[in-house]
Amino acid sequence: MAERQPGYLRLAGSGELEQRAALLREKLKSCAICPHHCRVNRLANERGFCRAGARAVISSYGPHFGEEAPLVGQGGSGTIFFSYCTLQCVFCQNCEISHYGMGDEASPAEIARIMLSLQKRGCHNINLVSPTHYIPQIVHGLCLAVKEGLVVPLVYNTGGYDDLDTLKLLEGIVDIYMPDLKFGDNEKARKYTKAVNYFDLAAAAVKEMQRQVGTLKLDERPIAYRGLLIRHLVLPHNLADTDRVLEFIAAELPRETAVNIMAQYYPAHRAHEYPELAARISGKEYADAIRCAKKLGLRNLL
Repeated sequence: MAERQPGYLRLAGSGELEQRAALLREKLKSCAICPHHCRVNRLANERGFCRAGARAVISSYGPHFGEEAPLVGQGGSGTIFFSYCTLQCVFCQNCEISHYGMGDEASPAEIARIMLSLQKRGCHNINLVSPTHYIPQIVHGLCLAVKEGLVVPLVYNTGGYDDLDTLKLLEGIVDIYMPDLKFGDNEKARKYTKAVNYFDLAAAAVKEMQRQVGTLKLDERPIAYRGLLIRHLVLPHNLADTDRVLEFIAAELPRETAVNIMAQYYPAHRAHEYPELAARISGKEYADAIRCAKKLGLRNLL
């Protein structure tokens, strides 16, 4: 069915995909890809907040069976883990990748090869993990992969700290947005990450994502082919302001919005430096989060 066809195929057919790739690449000359707006020339390998240069760095890739069920199916989600990050959370569970940049540089042609290999292995989608700071390189790689037969949905798996202008250039390219809406308060986000005005910017980004792709849609298998899926990690002592995050979703987005409230927090990286982050969440804290979501009328909890 035409509506299930990845949007990037339509853009590729009209030539628009390559035009978007060129516009995104131009933004690297004075980088404003993410909200930090460092204005460094990444094409000359100058480094800003994220420490990424002209080429993407990939730590690993392969079929992933630990993602949400609508992404995994029988073949798995085809994850590509990109190194470095725009947030730098003090409790990051993947700090070797996001903080220290573990991985290898990859050209757009290599990104395309990886995408095609994941499709060949039977993955239901291409799941871009922490892609924000490499979007120009990814879209360039996508242009090459489409020419070689890529036809599976593209998943944008982000920490939510995304620039609106960049997101608008992704309209019709990304099929499934999967932001992790981490904090409901700017000051707490600033304390535990290095993101300024996190909640305000992430909330605006999520609304833009919803405008582009709508609520999550599944085929008969049932596998997601389009839409928005929001993640939220519950932190100890309600440090993420989970209630405010859920109130925002209920007030600003459809009640059918897919939401995964996650309980897998554990103290990692520098969490031991913050006593309030030094323990796992309790069963009651997680139950309270689920109860809050249901009370607010959210109807699609994964």
